[in-house]
Amino acid sequence: MPKRHCLTLELKDDPALISEYKRYHQKIWPDIEESIKAAGIADMEIYLLGTRLFMVMEVDEHFSFEAKAKADRNNPKVREWEQLMSKFQKPLPQAKPGEKWQLMERIFKLGA
Repeated sequence: MPKRHCLTLELKDDPALISEYKRYHQKIWPDIEESIKAAGIADMEIYLLGTRLFMVMEVDEHFSFEAKAKADRNNPKVREWEQLMSKFQKPLPQAKPGEKWQLMERIFKLGA
């Protein structure tokens, strides 16, 4: 059974940058899509409200954040993509140096 992770991140408050960020995500690079799937991420969606991004990931039983981070560090295309995305992204106050996306805590589930 897939597991769901929800993460959040902030974009810089610049309408032109936000528009450009959206364009990149309307057609991500094939290498990036391949790296996402290879990590065990079965589905991923990103939502935007103002400058706040919200990501929903459905992952398989083999997925781990640590393994994904290691694979990303060893993939030149992912490093290039992440460097490009840092032009648009602004870490949240809770982020440690070098962190971007922050894992969110689920506080409600209907029927739970």
